[in-house]
Amino acid sequence: MVKFVQRRNEPVVVQTVRSATAATLAYVAALWLLGSRPPPLLAPLTALLVVQVTLYATLTSGIRRVNAVVAGVLIAVGFSALVGLSWWSLGLLIISALVLGHVVRAGEFVPEVAISAMLVLGVSHATELALSRVLETVIGAVVGLLFNMVFLPPVWVESAGEEIEDLAGRMRRLLLDLGEEISGHHPVERAAERLHEARRLDHDVVEVDASLVRAEESVRLNPRVREGLLSRIVLRTGLDTLEICAVVLRVTARSITDLARQRTEEKLFPDEVSGALRELFAHLAGAVESYGVLITTQVSASAEEAEAFLATELSAARTSRDHVAHLLLATVQEHPRQWQLHGALLADIDRVLDELDTEKRALRLAEELDRCATERQDRHPRLDRWRQAVRSRVRVLRGAGG
Repeated sequence: MVKFVQRRNEPVVVQTVRSATAATLAYVAALWLLGSRPPPLLAPLTALLVVQVTLYATLTSGIRRVNAVVAGVLIAVGFSALVGLSWWSLGLLIISALVLGHVVRAGEFVPEVAISAMLVLGVSHATELALSRVLETVIGAVVGLLFNMVFLPPVWVESAGEEIEDLAGRMRRLLLDLGEEISGHHPVERAAERLHEARRLDHDVVEVDASLVRAEESVRLNPRVREGLLSRIVLRTGLDTLEICAVVLRVTARSITDLARQRTEEKLFPDEVSGALRELFAHLAGAVESYGVLITTQVSASAEEAEAFLATELSAARTSRDHVAHLLLATVQEHPRQWQLHGALLADIDRVLDELDTEKRALRLAEELDRCATERQDRHPRLDRWRQAVRSRVRVLRGAGG
């Protein structure tokens, strides 16, 4: 119980409390409206199916869930009145329910048509109970929808931002470790460990992506959120950039591991080159961390500070990169072995610098905003024309008032 209270802000805890509360309220409402004989258990069952962790998920999937439950109830009531419960009627019921689920376009909730049908068939054997079962489902659906409308689900943008910052922090630590260990003799085993760390970033990106999807849904159609579209785009484009950098880091770790296998009895790089690479990786680490802060900061002053620090780190990283390139060129001319790995290392660094560039970030945000606006116009042309007309009218009224 103590751990449950400590984790009260996590989605699973919030959803557990909300679902239990909505189901209880649905049961109380069904008892008040329909009585207690038989117990109206379909009402809390439907409320459990309807209540979602975000308002957008409730509005988009709630109707399909209710559609599926009602369809299952109706077909089960029909089977109960005509043939009753037996092994062959149960099989026929499941097939019919699944087909009906596709007919009524229940989407991903087609199995719930069959589940609801089996539950009803098992508890309702009399035709006179048909109406009460349907009413229970409707009551549960209404209570679930009203519950999410009155008690709005939390906005998960902040938690998603924290996970993105944590991801950037892990990438920063990996870059610092690569920079520290690249000097001197670098055992293959240690290089392989860093490669495994870089591969684990892929799993981390998947987890952060799931959290971001929940955050994106939490701001859609939520009256408590202003500029929800911009928040979604900033976080999504930022995570996309970090995902590309994670892939590049994995390739970089692979190149260093291959180089360590080729140079088991000597240093990976001369001391001057390794020192320059260490400095370069340190600047890249600072740039990645600043980028994570920049895309998750809601306060403009902090965002400007993070952007200025990012620009400084990128500028220093580009200078270090040019210095490393000249040193590597001289090294390759003296020792031409594995020159392709040196080139691959520089190419990976260039890719990270390009992805973190502030101008590219601004261009990507503008393109994504334009794409979203175009999609909205294509989906709802009449609504878009009405919105533009209202805005034009407001501007005219403001001009007349001025």
